Amino acid sequence: FSDHMVLQRGQENRVWGWDKPGTEVTVTFAGATSKAKADANGRWEARLPAMKESAESRTLSVQGSSKKDLTDVLVGEVWVCSGQSNMGFTVSSCWDADLEIATANYPNLRLISVPNVGSQKPLDDFTGAWERCSPKSVGSFSAVGYFFGLTIQKMINVPVGLIDNAWGGSSAEAWVRRDLLEKDPRFATLMADWKNREATFDMEAAKAAHAKAMADWKKQADAAKAANQFPPKPPRAPQDILKGQHRPGNLYGGCLHPILGYGIRGVVWYQGESNSGRAYEYRTLFPLMIQHWRDEWKQGDFPFYWVQLADYLNETPEPGDSAWAELREAQTLSQKALPHTGQAVIIDLGEASDIHPKNKRDVGERLARWALAKDYGMKTMPYHSPELKDAQFANGRATVTLTDVGTGLRTVDANEVQGFAICGKDRKWHNAQARLLPGQPIHQVQVWSPDVKEPVAVRYAWANNPVCNLYTTEGLPVTPFRSDDFPMVTQPATATK
Repeated sequence: FSDHMVLQRGQENRVWGWDKPGTEVTVTFAGATSKAKADANGRWEARLPAMKESAESRTLSVQGSSKKDLTDVLVGEVWVCSGQSNMGFTVSSCWDADLEIATANYPNLRLISVPNVGSQKPLDDFTGAWERCSPKSVGSFSAVGYFFGLTIQKMINVPVGLIDNAWGGSSAEAWVRRDLLEKDPRFATLMADWKNREATFDMEAAKAAHAKAMADWKKQADAAKAANQFPPKPPRAPQDILKGQHRPGNLYGGCLHPILGYGIRGVVWYQGESNSGRAYEYRTLFPLMIQHWRDEWKQGDFPFYWVQLADYLNETPEPGDSAWAELREAQTLSQKALPHTGQAVIIDLGEASDIHPKNKRDVGERLARWALAKDYGMKTMPYHSPELKDAQFANGRATVTLTDVGTGLRTVDANEVQGFAICGKDRKWHNAQARLLPGQPIHQVQVWSPDVKEPVAVRYAWANNPVCNLYTTEGLPVTPFRSDDFPMVTQPATATK
């Protein structure tokens, strides 16, 4: 709560704080009054009635043992922007940052960032303040969040507040309350591993090892300089895993808990890279995290939209297995596990040599399509990337049927359809030829390979960085998929399908 904040329209808004135990507190805003009483721990909570959107600058006053006035408060739409580094990736680092920053005069778009604090103990507060979106404030803000929020603000013409709550490299389990994971047998291995790491971690030993590594590196760097060569990269400084962004519960306690209960419309999320080696586990962990956030927020099944992992690393000419493809599949499946969820597919927006692709505008706008179509009444807005409906095999060919094709399918960059692979009973994958089948709209693809006489399974864009070119005519890429249920490379040996 600070000057320039945005309250969520159309619902009660909780306002809380601390005062002397027993103190009566009165909160007033826009002609509405709510009273509360500080409990034995000094915490009080008032509830303002639902209000319509308003860009009028008004004051929210709190009167307890002292008076506090929060000025320039608006009413509109509030979204949390969370995840790891691709959500934290700033406007100043994206393409055309100079132009974007220079033109970012949007006083009804408000921004606040939650600092990166890891804590096993749930924290109640954080240091931060709302700001108007301006060339001065926007550069350090989440680029995906900014482009998402700006699109929403322009389309529905109401104030929008964005809460940047991302931590680079964070694992999904860090955003979940620890006891929830400890009592769930599906995560027994994960938690046992962490308990062992916590018991054996020695920060002082890590610092000593780093000091030795730095001394060795300096010698190598001096030798490289003397030989007129580029020096090697210095060793990374040790991280305190007990305070970091991977430890289960740390980000729930330090980053999420302080904002729980603030009135929001929903959440946009970009994360998964740190969990890609455990994609099989992510199938259950990610939906659990989403439901956990909804339970903790006590605001119902609010919208939760995420970004599917982009293409990354070198293109692989031969088809096969991929941990990143399996993580993308886990994200896709999560839509079916929970209501009011959806994903923005960006298999076309990545960069082989950079895990942080700089085109964040298209990412934010694809997320915004979900919100505009599902939450803001723009039902004709294309928003859902095509997904596999089924695959039929006959006469040496696969016929793939896709859903959500809009006005039809088309190829980009090449006339021939690219990105498919098929296999026979031997489960050896081969690159396949493919063609779009006539239809109104076009929604089927025929797939074959001279190397596979009797195909039993088909995959599309199934690689870390696949070559694929199938889109809707509206410009949304087809979601990577597989028709098979073969064992996953990230599936533990003891796990069943």
